[in-house]
Amino acid sequence: MNKNELYQELYQQVDALINDEPDLIANMANISALLFEHLSEVNWVGFYRLINNELVLGPFQGKVACIRIPVGTGVCGTAVSESTTQRIEDVHSFDGHIACDATSNSEIVIPVKVDGKIIAVLDIDSTSYDHFDEDDQQGLEAIINLFENMIIKHSVIN
Repeated sequence: MNKNELYQELYQQVDALINDEPDLIANMANISALLFEHLSEVNWVGFYRLINNELVLGPFQGKVACIRIPVGTGVCGTAVSESTTQRIEDVHSFDGHIACDATSNSEIVIPVKVDGKIIAVLDIDSTSYDHFDEDDQQGLEAIINLFENMIIKHSVIN
């Protein structure tokens, strides 16, 4: 199965998991678990929730993680401050990278937005350098868009 087929399948599975479930945390937990199970060479998948201008650890799969990340710090904080997906080939060359797990070498972080406001980020780390490409970004952004629409549909935020 190629990446596009994988992400189409993951999109359908996420849709089935979250479509009728209004609980934000439960949906973050299931999305994290599903992606962790099906994406290759990833060692951490999870969400950080934006609370009082600080990212706070949410549901995740992987090793113990940093609990709080200031906006503008590290890859996750930069995704919030710049309001854009961050796709980092080598986290060790990223100025201000926060090393929660020394085995992580590349990372992708996608902001979760509701009404133009970031409420969380999806963070995925890989042990491989330059692991995430445009196909990964598009596939993951589509899944996050689905999640954002679920939040709007159920009118739930944090």
